[in-house]
Amino acid sequence: MTELTAELQNDPRVPEELRNNVFITTLDKIYNWGRKRSVWPMLFGLACCAIEMIATAASRHDLARFGWELMRASPRQADLMIVSGTVTKKMVPQIVRLYNQMPEPRYVIAMGACATAGGPFKEGYNVVSGIDKFIPVDVYITGCPPRPEALLHSFLKLQEKIEKQSLRNVPWYRPGTDDIIPVPMLGPDLVDMRRAEAIRAKAAESQNA
Repeated sequence: MTELTAELQNDPRVPEELRNNVFITTLDKIYNWGRKRSVWPMLFGLACCAIEMIATAASRHDLARFGWELMRASPRQADLMIVSGTVTKKMVPQIVRLYNQMPEPRYVIAMGACATAGGPFKEGYNVVSGIDKFIPVDVYITGCPPRPEALLHSFLKLQEKIEKQSLRNVPWYRPGTDDIIPVPMLGPDLVDMRRAEAIRAKAAESQNA
């Protein structure tokens, strides 16, 4: 191991960030292999895309091939949220609340045109043009609704993303990282509390004008 480490230090082909971490690199592979084969999706549907999600979980498509066999009814037992369907402003606070209750590491798939960008209801008075405006999305699926094969493909893409993660820089192992998203307030319109200061400043500017 000492000789291998010395070779890595002097090899110009090895990136700087990969030197002196032979153990970490190997541990990453083992850790990520286990995580990508044991993802627990949450049973959570919003509209017609949820029907395709349920069909994907049926016996014909055999999710157990990927290690994703059971959908959990509680966010406390899930690490994958599949936002499947039209995201209305009334539903966004509940989605954010469920996302905050999921343990790290957690992932989000935006399934279908509505969850991705609003779909045929884009710019509607009660529809959000994409759930990524409020929670981070890892994989997007196009379609209205997408077929089960598209959802299976997104699982493979998510596994590829998990394989590339490293214990050295994932946010859930960094001290002092606050990953709680403020729950939006639903009043006359939906207000993202992360923009509260900017909204107050704009309102004050309008009053003084």
